[in-house]
Amino acid sequence: MASANAKDRSLTRGLVKFGEIVEKETGGSVKVEVFADGQLGGDIAVFEGMKIGSIQGATMSTGPIASFAKRFNVFDLPFLFKDTDTAYKVLDGKIGQELLNDLPAAGVVGLSYMENGFRDLTNNKREVKSVDDVKGLKIRTLENELHIELWKTLGAVPTPMAITELFTALEQRVVDGQENPSGNVKLNKFYEVQKYITKTGHVYNASPLLVSNKFWEQLSDKEKEALKKAATEATAWQRQENQKETADAYDFLTKNKMTVTTLSPEEKQKFVDKLQPVYDKYKPIIGEDLVNRLLEAVK
Repeated sequence: MASANAKDRSLTRGLVKFGEIVEKETGGSVKVEVFADGQLGGDIAVFEGMKIGSIQGATMSTGPIASFAKRFNVFDLPFLFKDTDTAYKVLDGKIGQELLNDLPAAGVVGLSYMENGFRDLTNNKREVKSVDDVKGLKIRTLENELHIELWKTLGAVPTPMAITELFTALEQRVVDGQENPSGNVKLNKFYEVQKYITKTGHVYNASPLLVSNKFWEQLSDKEKEALKKAATEATAWQRQENQKETADAYDFLTKNKMTVTTLSPEEKQKFVDKLQPVYDKYKPIIGEDLVNRLLEAVK
């Protein structure tokens, strides 16, 4: 199993937990080895690996998944989920399952939704306290068209790249900043090359737990059930760990001389308003019906 995240990140530890449960439930007929820190490549490369069966499983954000199953863009619409409880309700409900059902056509099976978390903006140029402060910043984004559109709309200069290349790009000033959940900012040591973090929370990132279709088809029914059970248990555990990790990260980043900025409600609303055109553009691409049902579900 592949993780582009650091080995201590809750998502990587969630895969390890999943593996422990799988091995116990299958009596060792399925063994799990987790490769962290992007050892097997960035998210797009890993997804391709699962399609051909050279990698058996992974967890990754919905953004890269949308390159292979376009309706997954719906979960990356800006300021969609007001809090994690709303996200869990939707992801663990009918809409979440409906989207997982899209994945076998792309060569993978989706077992559950682990959590990457709410994405925040970091940069090295200036403290971002308003929408206007974003203008002109060169920001690394996920390899995803919707994310690129989001940052263009805010007036930034988006630069998509794999997270495996990001630290060097920040260090060498190829980009001014990036956006990630605070746990990634801490564990990827971005604080060493970034001065400012703003709690924008512009996108909530689920991180589906995926298994290669080719591998899945080799399993017995009993083994498949064991993997489903393990996914449910490991996901509940990982989400709790991620909540702790997020809270701890802000304290850690402050201690490590990053300026941590909270947007005022008025300024946050300006971000929401400015990003409305992203909804207008992506509704027809994703499917009006799905977007409307999701907007109803998050109320």
